Amino acid sequence: MRHTILFLRSMLFTVVMAIATIVWACVCFLAAPLPYNKRFWVTSRWNVFVIWCAKVICGIHYEFKGYQNLPDEPAIVLSKHQSAWETIFLLPNLTRPLVYVFKKEILYIPFFGWGMALLRMIPIDRKQGKHAFKHVVAHGKRRLADGQWIIMFPEGTRIPVGQKGKYKSGGTRLAIETNAVVVPIAHNSGECWPKNSFLKRPGVITVSIGKPISPDGHTPDSLMQEVENWIESEMRVISPHVYSAG
Repeated sequence: MRHTILFLRSMLFTVVMAIATIVWACVCFLAAPLPYNKRFWVTSRWNVFVIWCAKVICGIHYEFKGYQNLPDEPAIVLSKHQSAWETIFLLPNLTRPLVYVFKKEILYIPFFGWGMALLRMIPIDRKQGKHAFKHVVAHGKRRLADGQWIIMFPEGTRIPVGQKGKYKSGGTRLAIETNAVVVPIAHNSGECWPKNSFLKRPGVITVSIGKPISPDGHTPDSLMQEVENWIESEMRVISPHVYSAG
């Protein structure tokens, strides 16, 4: 019975999310002529609505820890990556507009990708290798100067709860190139919205924000090691029941 209820709630959420995506993409096109801050606000209402639906329909709540650690200066946000939830949630819920670095193929996704194309994101072609990073640095400097933050997921892909991916140093290289502080974020979204799972489970997602880390005196690898150490240590505070068996 419980599994049936989970399935029905997840089905309803999926349908509502799909309809909202189509409707909101049309709204975003109408908002395209607006100044960027207003366009960003309009577009990110889709994110707010989806997170609200996840709470009301699926019982997925959230709480912040360390929100006061968010700085009032240019920053590179480096987040744990477990789910689609954080990619939706973080955009409207930090103190500065966020700029995502992602593979350009996402822009081709009907409606969702088209809406993303209206924002100042940084799509990259991974096949270009070093040239792709130069593209990120050039655009990243402009975005930071405009008052936006860059967000990246150093593990590169969604990692199941309780596991750790290989932390890549692209985000910390960007921080050193732009002289921006790094803000690490840990969370346990995968406990409620697992990777590649249709079922969404009720619960509370904790989003924990670490203190900003200055790039001064760091190499990209040493800075990433500090980020990795904080995130993975914090994961054991957020989800001790998951890591206790390990």
